[in-house]
Amino acid sequence: MRAPRRLVLALAFAAGTASPVIAQETGQPADGLVQTPILTIDQDRLFGGTLWGKRVAARIESASAELAAENRRIEAELTAEEKALTDKRPTLPPEDFRRLADDFDARVTEFRDSQDRKARAIARIHDAERQAFFQAALPVMAEVLRGHGAIAVLDNRAIFLAAEAIDATDEMIARIDGELGPGADVVVPEEAEDSPTAPGDGNAAPPDPAQPGSGN
Repeated sequence: MRAPRRLVLALAFAAGTASPVIAQETGQPADGLVQTPILTIDQDRLFGGTLWGKRVAARIESASAELAAENRRIEAELTAEEKALTDKRPTLPPEDFRRLADDFDARVTEFRDSQDRKARAIARIHDAERQAFFQAALPVMAEVLRGHGAIAVLDNRAIFLAAEAIDATDEMIARIDGELGPGADVVVPEEAEDSPTAPGDGNAAPPDPAQPGSGN
Protein backbone atom coordinates (compact mmCIF):
# COMPACT_ATOMS: atom_id res chain seq x y z
CA MET A 1 0.00 0.00 0.00
CA ARG A 2 1.35 3.44 -0.91
CA ALA A 3 2.67 5.45 2.01
CA PRO A 4 0.42 8.35 3.08
CA ARG A 5 2.82 11.10 2.02
CA ARG A 6 0.44 13.97 2.78
CA LEU A 7 0.27 13.01 6.45
CA VAL A 8 4.05 12.83 6.65
CA LEU A 9 4.44 16.19 4.91
CA ALA A 10 1.75 17.81 7.03
CA LEU A 11 3.30 16.73 10.30
CA ALA A 12 6.79 17.58 9.13
CA PHE A 13 5.60 21.08 8.26
CA ALA A 14 3.72 21.44 11.54
CA ALA A 15 6.90 20.58 13.42
CA GLY A 16 8.83 23.33 11.68
CA THR A 17 9.40 25.16 14.95
CA ALA A 18 11.28 22.21 16.46
CA SER A 19 14.95 22.89 17.08
CA PRO A 20 17.23 21.18 14.53
CA VAL A 21 19.71 20.46 17.30
CA ILE A 22 17.12 18.82 19.56
CA ALA A 23 15.72 16.88 16.64
CA GLN A 24 19.08 15.17 16.13
CA GLU A 25 19.54 14.20 19.77
CA THR A 26 18.80 10.75 21.12
CA GLY A 27 18.42 9.53 24.65
CA GLN A 28 16.05 10.03 27.58
CA PRO A 29 15.71 13.69 28.68
CA ALA A 30 14.35 14.88 32.01
CA ASP A 31 10.77 15.07 30.71
CA GLY A 32 10.82 11.34 29.95
CA LEU A 33 10.25 11.72 26.19
CA VAL A 34 12.52 9.83 23.83
CA GLN A 35 14.18 12.34 21.53
CA THR A 36 14.27 11.10 17.96
CA PRO A 37 14.12 12.71 14.51
CA ILE A 38 11.55 10.19 13.28
CA LEU A 39 8.35 8.83 14.83
CA THR A 40 6.11 6.11 13.46
CA ILE A 41 2.38 5.48 13.78
CA ASP A 42 -0.12 2.85 12.75
CA GLN A 43 -2.80 4.99 11.07
CA ASP A 44 -5.50 2.33 11.26
CA ARG A 45 -4.83 1.60 14.94
CA LEU A 46 -4.59 5.31 15.67
CA PHE A 47 -8.03 6.01 14.24
CA GLY A 48 -9.68 2.84 15.49
CA GLY A 49 -8.19 3.09 18.96
CA THR A 50 -9.43 6.59 19.75
CA LEU A 51 -12.79 7.50 21.24
CA TRP A 52 -13.56 9.12 17.90
CA GLY A 53 -12.84 5.92 15.99
CA LYS A 54 -14.85 3.81 18.42
CA ARG A 55 -17.83 6.16 18.05
CA VAL A 56 -17.58 5.80 14.27
CA ALA A 57 -17.43 2.00 14.52
CA ALA A 58 -20.56 2.00 16.68
CA ARG A 59 -22.28 4.41 14.28
CA ILE A 60 -21.54 2.20 11.28
CA GLU A 61 -22.57 -0.96 13.13
CA SER A 62 -25.89 0.60 14.12
CA ALA A 63 -26.61 1.90 10.62
CA SER A 64 -25.69 -1.46 9.08
CA ALA A 65 -27.93 -3.37 11.47
CA GLU A 66 -30.83 -1.01 10.73
CA LEU A 67 -30.34 -1.43 6.98
CA ALA A 68 -30.15 -5.23 7.30
CA ALA A 69 -33.41 -5.31 9.27
CA GLU A 70 -35.06 -3.11 6.66
CA ASN A 71 -33.80 -5.38 3.88
CA ARG A 72 -35.23 -8.45 5.57
CA ARG A 73 -38.60 -6.77 6.09
CA ILE A 74 -38.95 -5.54 2.52
CA GLU A 75 -37.71 -8.81 1.06
CA ALA A 76 -40.34 -10.70 3.06
CA GLU A 77 -43.05 -8.34 1.79
CA LEU A 78 -41.92 -8.72 -1.80
CA THR A 79 -41.72 -12.49 -1.50
CA ALA A 80 -45.29 -12.63 -0.20
CA GLU A 81 -46.44 -10.31 -2.97
CA GLU A 82 -44.70 -12.39 -5.62
CA LYS A 83 -46.41 -15.55 -4.34
CA ALA A 84 -49.81 -13.83 -4.35
CA LEU A 85 -49.23 -12.65 -7.91
CA THR A 86 -48.22 -16.15 -9.02
CA ASP A 87 -51.35 -17.60 -7.42
CA LYS A 88 -53.49 -15.12 -9.35
CA ARG A 89 -51.93 -15.91 -12.71
CA PRO A 90 -54.37 -18.67 -13.74
CA THR A 91 -57.35 -16.36 -13.16
CA LEU A 92 -55.98 -13.28 -14.97
CA PRO A 93 -55.91 -12.42 -18.67
CA PRO A 94 -52.32 -12.58 -19.96
CA GLU A 95 -52.13 -8.81 -20.54
CA ASP A 96 -53.31 -8.04 -17.01
CA PHE A 97 -50.85 -10.46 -15.50
CA ARG A 98 -48.00 -9.00 -17.58
CA ARG A 99 -48.89 -5.47 -16.46
CA LEU A 100 -48.89 -6.52 -12.80
CA ALA A 101 -45.69 -8.51 -13.24
CA ASP A 102 -43.92 -5.56 -14.90
CA ASP A 103 -45.03 -3.28 -12.08
CA PHE A 104 -43.74 -5.76 -9.51
CA ASP A 105 -40.38 -6.08 -11.31
CA ALA A 106 -40.05 -2.29 -11.40
CA ARG A 107 -40.61 -2.03 -7.65
CA VAL A 108 -38.07 -4.79 -6.99
CA THR A 109 -35.50 -2.90 -9.05
CA GLU A 110 -36.33 0.33 -7.23
CA PHE A 111 -35.93 -1.43 -3.88
CA ARG A 112 -32.53 -2.83 -4.82
CA ASP A 113 -31.28 0.53 -6.11
CA SER A 114 -32.52 2.32 -2.99
CA GLN A 115 -30.91 -0.17 -0.62
CA ASP A 116 -27.65 -0.10 -2.59
CA ARG A 117 -27.55 3.69 -2.22
CA LYS A 118 -28.10 3.34 1.52
CA ALA A 119 -25.29 0.78 1.75
CA ARG A 120 -22.91 3.09 -0.12
CA ALA A 121 -23.90 5.95 2.18
CA ILE A 122 -22.93 3.83 5.18
CA ALA A 123 -19.58 3.05 3.54
CA ARG A 124 -18.99 6.79 3.05
CA ILE A 125 -19.40 7.38 6.78
CA HIS A 126 -16.02 5.79 7.46
CA ASP A 127 -14.20 7.84 4.82
CA ALA A 128 -15.81 11.14 5.86
CA GLU A 129 -15.23 10.52 9.57
CA ARG A 130 -11.64 9.41 9.06
CA GLN A 131 -10.80 12.48 7.02
CA ALA A 132 -12.41 14.78 9.61
CA PHE A 133 -10.57 12.96 12.39
CA PHE A 134 -7.12 13.45 10.90
CA GLN A 135 -7.85 17.08 10.13
CA ALA A 136 -8.87 17.68 13.74
CA ALA A 137 -6.06 15.56 15.19
CA LEU A 138 -3.25 17.10 13.17
CA PRO A 139 -2.43 19.88 15.68
CA VAL A 140 -2.40 17.36 18.55
CA MET A 141 -0.15 15.03 16.60
CA ALA A 142 2.16 17.93 15.82
CA GLU A 143 2.45 18.64 19.56
CA VAL A 144 3.56 15.06 20.15
CA LEU A 145 6.00 15.44 17.27
CA ARG A 146 7.58 18.55 18.79
CA GLY A 147 7.65 16.98 22.23
CA HIS A 148 9.95 14.29 20.90
CA GLY A 149 12.07 16.75 18.95
CA ALA A 150 11.07 14.91 15.78
CA ILE A 151 10.80 16.34 12.29
CA ALA A 152 8.55 13.71 10.66
CA VAL A 153 6.03 10.98 11.38
CA LEU A 154 5.95 7.96 9.08
CA ASP A 155 3.27 5.32 8.66
CA ASN A 156 4.80 2.09 9.94
CA ARG A 157 3.67 0.26 6.78
CA ALA A 158 6.23 2.32 4.84
CA ILE A 159 9.11 1.18 7.07
CA PHE A 160 10.89 -2.15 6.79
CA LEU A 161 12.32 -2.13 10.32
CA ALA A 162 12.08 0.33 13.23
CA ALA A 163 12.62 0.31 16.97
CA GLU A 164 9.44 0.11 19.07
CA ALA A 165 10.59 3.16 21.01
CA ILE A 166 9.75 5.48 18.11
CA ASP A 167 6.16 4.20 17.71
CA ALA A 168 3.99 7.05 18.98
CA THR A 169 0.61 5.49 18.22
CA ASP A 170 -0.46 4.85 21.81
CA GLU A 171 0.80 8.23 22.98
CA MET A 172 -1.12 10.00 20.23
CA ILE A 173 -4.29 8.04 21.00
CA ALA A 174 -4.13 9.17 24.62
CA ARG A 175 -3.43 12.79 23.69
CA ILE A 176 -6.14 12.91 21.01
CA ASP A 177 -8.71 11.34 23.36
CA GLY A 178 -7.84 13.93 26.00
CA GLU A 179 -8.15 16.90 23.67
CA LEU A 180 -10.78 15.83 21.11
CA GLY A 181 -12.85 13.18 22.88
CA PRO A 182 -15.27 11.20 20.69
CA GLY A 183 -16.07 14.10 18.37
CA ALA A 184 -19.50 14.58 16.80
CA ASP A 185 -21.13 12.71 13.94
CA VAL A 186 -19.86 14.02 10.61
CA VAL A 187 -22.52 14.81 8.03
CA VAL A 188 -21.90 12.54 5.04
CA PRO A 189 -22.25 14.31 1.67
CA GLU A 190 -24.86 13.05 -0.75
CA GLU A 191 -23.75 10.63 -3.43
CA ALA A 192 -23.21 12.24 -6.83
CA GLU A 193 -26.10 11.33 -9.11
CA ASP A 194 -23.82 10.66 -12.08
CA SER A 195 -21.53 8.35 -10.12
CA PRO A 196 -22.51 4.72 -9.42
CA THR A 197 -20.10 4.57 -6.52
CA ALA A 198 -19.07 7.15 -3.97
CA PRO A 199 -15.54 8.50 -4.23
CA GLY A 200 -13.42 8.13 -1.15
CA ASP A 201 -10.12 6.86 0.21
CA GLY A 202 -10.12 4.75 3.35
CA ASN A 203 -6.61 6.10 4.03
CA ALA A 204 -7.57 9.73 3.55
CA ALA A 205 -4.99 11.98 5.15
CA PRO A 206 -5.28 15.59 6.28
CA PRO A 207 -4.45 18.37 3.84
CA ASP A 208 -0.85 19.46 3.56
CA PRO A 209 -0.62 22.78 5.47
CA ALA A 210 2.28 23.75 3.24
CA GLN A 211 -0.05 23.89 0.26
CA PRO A 212 -2.15 27.01 -0.48
CA GLY A 213 -5.84 26.60 0.18
CA SER A 214 -5.32 23.74 2.65
CA GLY A 215 -7.45 25.46 5.26
CA ASN A 216 -4.65 25.77 7.81
